[in-house]
Amino acid sequence: MADEIDYEIIGNDMQIVEIELDPEEAVQAEAGAMAYMGPGIQMQTSMGNEGSGLFGGLKKGLKRALTGESFFITSFVQKGSGKGHVAFAAPYPGKIIPLDLTKFGGGLLCQKDSFLCAARGVEIEVAFTRKLGVGFFGGEGFILQRLKGDGLAFLHIGGTVIRKDLAVGETYRVDTGCVAAFTETVTYDITWSKNFKNALFGGEGVVLATLTGPGTVYMQSLPFSRLADRIFAASAFGNREEQNGVAGTGILGGLIGGDRSF
Repeated sequence: MADEIDYEIIGNDMQIVEIELDPEEAVQAEAGAMAYMGPGIQMQTSMGNEGSGLFGGLKKGLKRALTGESFFITSFVQKGSGKGHVAFAAPYPGKIIPLDLTKFGGGLLCQKDSFLCAARGVEIEVAFTRKLGVGFFGGEGFILQRLKGDGLAFLHIGGTVIRKDLAVGETYRVDTGCVAAFTETVTYDITWSKNFKNALFGGEGVVLATLTGPGTVYMQSLPFSRLADRIFAASAFGNREEQNGVAGTGILGGLIGGDRSF
């Protein structure tokens, strides 16, 4: 069973989750997520969850590396007396949401950038989607992380959090980057945009993720890939304006706005 941990989420847009641990309780996170920790907290780095063994841990570490995540998982254990505290910070603007996996059938699939930390005992695995089309056309959707267990997990969702509880057969079509997490009862697939002209010249994706219920879906208004594109477009290495679609409107928009440095 997973450790029963207490927590407090601090802040509004750039949030931190502070975890309170009793002696010998632990929380696990990807390498580099920790913001601060109090006295008595010790870090223990491994390739997988406890009990996986050397081969099992190596296999899980290699799978995580395929997603662009750290090869290692770091556990933060309270070795002192009394209460211990360790905090994890959101990497970009958004919300940190706590999810009790027992309320989602003991499992949840999430984007590789969404997972922040979880109580010790929660399994953090890599889930490959079944269809190759998802990988070739879905971008972030090809490799997902699976969280399994009966404890608390914390996800970071970019921008605003949108939760949809889908009925049986109910389907939403979503930009692939805006899909943050969903229960394992949800069917996930990729479909082509029916209006190819709108996709080509309107700046929207040619393919969309389709999520079909029953189950719960968490969506995000600001996926990290979109934020990174905007930052790059505004930097000295990118265009002065965002260019949408094949034709693009950035240069024309800049000229209309009085910027003649093109």
